[in-house]
Amino acid sequence: MRRALYLLLSLIGAALLPAALAQAQPVTGEGTWVVRDYKFQSGELLPELKIHYHTVGAASGEPVLVLHGTTGSGAGMMAPGFGGELFGPGQALDSSRYHVILPDAIGTGQSTKPSDGLRAAFPRYNYNDMVDAQYRLVTEHLGIKHLRLVIGNSMGGMQTWIWAQRYPGMMDVAVPMASLPIPMSGRNWMLRRLLTESIRNDPEWQGGNYSKQPRSLQFASVFYGTATIGGNQAIYAAAPSRDKADALLEQRLKATFVGDANDHLYQWESSADFDPSAGLEKIQATLLAINSADDERNPPELGVLEREIKRVRRGSVLLIPGSAQTAGHGTTGQAKWWKQDLADLLAKAPRNPQ
Repeated sequence: MRRALYLLLSLIGAALLPAALAQAQPVTGEGTWVVRDYKFQSGELLPELKIHYHTVGAASGEPVLVLHGTTGSGAGMMAPGFGGELFGPGQALDSSRYHVILPDAIGTGQSTKPSDGLRAAFPRYNYNDMVDAQYRLVTEHLGIKHLRLVIGNSMGGMQTWIWAQRYPGMMDVAVPMASLPIPMSGRNWMLRRLLTESIRNDPEWQGGNYSKQPRSLQFASVFYGTATIGGNQAIYAAAPSRDKADALLEQRLKATFVGDANDHLYQWESSADFDPSAGLEKIQATLLAINSADDERNPPELGVLEREIKRVRRGSVLLIPGSAQTAGHGTTGQAKWWKQDLADLLAKAPRNPQ
């Protein structure tokens, strides 16, 4: 009798195990929202704008918006180094507690982009257009009235600065990363312009009507990436001699490159008029700006962030020290460097009236 009972309990346990394991995995989903007759800030009209998005966690959880970098996607933010450090059980954005929304920005991912057919006739868009589309996705399509957190990296960090001042009562916490709340300028803009003009001046671009990707796209992208991401110490550790530096560069130049020239042009040029500097006093959210000391695009020695954060009522800065293990502008894309700071912030940040 005892053995029969043991076998019965074992069978019940075995039957329940798959369900228990399934519950331990984050609930993920994706969708596409279509906006009819979308009007850009340029005044141009697109009859149909698709905004694609992924979600992690049940819709009943506290809403969190995560914004990706230039030419990236929401799916990319679910990678082990980012989402893998944040969305699991007991982590800062535990999917059993939070409903994480990861949209693809206008012009990239599975959202509407030039390579869908319009090519160089696609409407000119900027970061304000992207933020407007994100806001409408969250409020009109998903029906969310308030967000616990808006967090973004690089381009997504710049968009977080815009979110925090355009919709000050919409979120409790804002975390812009790898960004500065000033106009696009300096070396950051100069290198972006060199990247885009390298493509536009390539005869193979053919005014955007190319039959194959212009060869300058990969070369200019590798040039830009080498100049503006990776971290001085980390790159030197990987390439401490000319031979190793050449080998690393050849590896990057010969790697499979996935991307479209028009899509990349529009993405990089969309940052041209970025300037959130005028509205920093409007921000109501608890704001933590996270940058790295070796960020090539946002060098801390300019003193910009320390100066401007004083204008944010509940603003503070986390500067990650540079080392051979960090990655310059890419450091904040590795959540291990700041995930505990985010968890601590969410535990204590007040909730804004809705």
